[in-house]
Amino acid sequence: MKTLFTFALAGLLATSTFANEPEDLKANTSVHTNYKNISVLLNEGVGKAKIAIYDMSGKKLHQRTVKVNEDLRVPYDLNGLPCAAYQVMITTDDEEVTYTIETVEKVVETPIVYPLMAYGKKVNDYTANLVVIGLSKAGVDVKIKRVSDDRIIYEEMVDQPEGFRKDYKLNGIHAEDVYFEVTDATGRSRKIYI
Repeated sequence: MKTLFTFALAGLLATSTFANEPEDLKANTSVHTNYKNISVLLNEGVGKAKIAIYDMSGKKLHQRTVKVNEDLRVPYDLNGLPCAAYQVMITTDDEEVTYTIETVEKVVETPIVYPLMAYGKKVNDYTANLVVIGLSKAGVDVKIKRVSDDRIIYEEMVDQPEGFRKDYKLNGIHAEDVYFEVTDATGRSRKIYI
């Protein structure tokens, strides 16, 4: 009976010893990338750890030692390095874990440039109307040119924010014999034939 009790006590102590062992290093660490930035996350209880970054040929790029008393985030900026796969190795006295990550360039989207919204129409034989809308900056260069020889017969700068509507009297020239050439402050331009 005494022997059976001793075995039971030994088994109980053995299972309680396993329950108090530190958790797996892989479960207490993680590595995340955001374009060319790396974050190494170490949970409380990891203790003293060495973090090393290697390229895929095995060349060590960086190494540092940290003491983890509470959850810790260790950032790395790899903007000076090419987009590629890298290895992050985390080592403690007892364990070692390696993560393979890949960095990528941040894609900068070019803004959509909409065409200049300008419209013209004949008001009567010697008058044309011009409408310009949707301006982001004030300032539109308006040129009225003759269709037959592209000669400028009138030019002005209209400094209205957002847009404008204006009638142009053509001094004896028929409205269908001219066209508008308008250019806004951002460089968008348009030719409008009446």
